[in-house]
Amino acid sequence: MHHTPHPVGGFRAPLGLRHRHVQSLLAGGPFRGRALRRLAAGLLGAARREIVDCGDGVRLLGFSSTRSSPSRGLAILLHGWEGSADASYVLSVGGRLFDAGFEVFRLNLRDHGESYDLNRELFHSCRIDEVVAATRRILALHPADRTFLIGHSLGGNFALRVAARAPAAGFQLTKAVAICPVLRPHSTMRALEEGLWIYRDYFLRRWRRSLLAKAACFPDLYDFGDLRRFPTLTATTDFFVKHYTGFADLDAYLSGYAITGAALGGLTVPARLIASSDDPVIPIADLRDVATSAALRISVFPHGGHCAFLEDYRLRSWTDRAVLAELEEA
Repeated sequence: MHHTPHPVGGFRAPLGLRHRHVQSLLAGGPFRGRALRRLAAGLLGAARREIVDCGDGVRLLGFSSTRSSPSRGLAILLHGWEGSADASYVLSVGGRLFDAGFEVFRLNLRDHGESYDLNRELFHSCRIDEVVAATRRILALHPADRTFLIGHSLGGNFALRVAARAPAAGFQLTKAVAICPVLRPHSTMRALEEGLWIYRDYFLRRWRRSLLAKAACFPDLYDFGDLRRFPTLTATTDFFVKHYTGFADLDAYLSGYAITGAALGGLTVPARLIASSDDPVIPIADLRDVATSAALRISVFPHGGHCAFLEDYRLRSWTDRAVLAELEEA
């Protein structure tokens, strides 16, 4: 089947939607989420629940939307921290790709998307090995001529780390796309603590809820007490790093999943990183410290907020078209 490419230019926010908090908060609003579920009807109608065996007893939950007709490739989608395979931005880009002829696998990271009972140990952001293993397993279960990995925020960070490890792990990726990926976790933590309170409170509330759900699944392992005794993300993270991760301290843990420095220096899988200068969560200055690579293309726009890039008053995201264009040109 012949498909006409979908050309896409750079992102320009409408004047009334230009502010970074307007972009970021509208993108995740409940009204937009309901509309996106309608637009993603094809993706959701074809979705089948799958438990991905990652080896070493690790299992992750995902949803596969396959096609009866020949597909144009397989796109694996990774959500951000405390998001899920049903996050609005995942459904938005997933629906666009599925309708354009791609098969889509929406993967939940550990302890995300109602998967708390699948693994005894807690999620943390340095669990890269299981996401590499999950990607390899998904590609084996759903073979395709062209394979893509697309992530938002922490999912974008994971996508680039998986892409950097793919050759050594024995699988091929055609391209990776990262939208507003976490660059230097120290900086993101500081931005959340010192920036607009809405973001900090959102993540604290969601994380506390997830931890209580985990404890309910494994009462023999976890009794976290009143999590409100940790008033900040830093204090909460510090506690869990020391008690549940094996890292010596908070600094070692945060450094463990940074993609600044030499982390992407050996990247050979073609990759595109899309970021905004006004991201309230990911300080753009850290891009200077990402290792340059012939495989990595970086696009930075003055506006767009965090994983938003709303291009019109219907609250459609420019990144959905941009991701589709990246896959079509690969």
